[in-house]
Amino acid sequence: MATTLNNCPAPAKLNLFLHVTGRRPDGYHLLQTVFQLLDHGDRLHFTIREDGVVRRTTDVPGVPEESDLIVRAARLLKSAAKSDRAEKLGAEISIDKRLPMGGGLGGGSSDAATTLIALNHLWQTGLDRRELMKLGLQLGADVPFFIFGRNAFAEGVGEDLAAVDTPDCWYVVIEPGVSAPTAGIFSDPGLTRNTNPVKISDFSKASNCFGKNDLQVVATRLFPPIAEAIEWLQQFGNARMTGSGACVFCAFSHEHDADEVLQAARETGSRQWKVWKAKAIEHHPLSHLLES
Repeated sequence: MATTLNNCPAPAKLNLFLHVTGRRPDGYHLLQTVFQLLDHGDRLHFTIREDGVVRRTTDVPGVPEESDLIVRAARLLKSAAKSDRAEKLGAEISIDKRLPMGGGLGGGSSDAATTLIALNHLWQTGLDRRELMKLGLQLGADVPFFIFGRNAFAEGVGEDLAAVDTPDCWYVVIEPGVSAPTAGIFSDPGLTRNTNPVKISDFSKASNCFGKNDLQVVATRLFPPIAEAIEWLQQFGNARMTGSGACVFCAFSHEHDADEVLQAARETGSRQWKVWKAKAIEHHPLSHLLES
């Protein structure tokens, strides 16, 4: 049995569109979106412990170890283990953190999903993909998507997933230097909550400009740096915000076009920006570790 698993990717995601179609009686919003995986994200490293203890060995500013989704995911997996040996094992987990908090890129959810996938493999826990997705939903609505393992049309609160083909392209992403709180965006009275539902075929037949992000109007009003980043990036294409913000993105068919915009952003954009490019990918890099 392997005792370590290093350089495990926790990829970022983009919401290519995000519509709020209603609200449940319990307050959760009903959404439709397409999740796009990127070849850019955090990386996690796992070492098995024999004493049952789960520890995060990397300091993450602003995220206490006990509340970190990584630690919570590992402990949740232990509680669901199908073997006595898995219940007795622990782990030391370190992380190379690249994705910002409050960026709309799914960083914490992706970290949690990678933890579930990696430790399910290392601990030989015995859970299949669907069981891990169900477990992940207890940690956050986006976690099942990363375990699902490929680009998806999502409905419900984001957990009802169907595989979808997305454009093969490059993205330029701007982190505008602010963090947008998801709860605050969704609770804003100005949020549109009645966008007409669409079908997966509507997205598949459309261009890269399909739909909109209903959360963008609220986020740009509350956080002007998001609006500034979108306005600047719209010079080059259909720029929009991902998730509840704060990151914004624009798609490019060719890498050299993305490189030119990346250079321009670094030369003429705000000093508060962090700008990078990423390639669209079809599958989660750790999908091979899971049974369907």
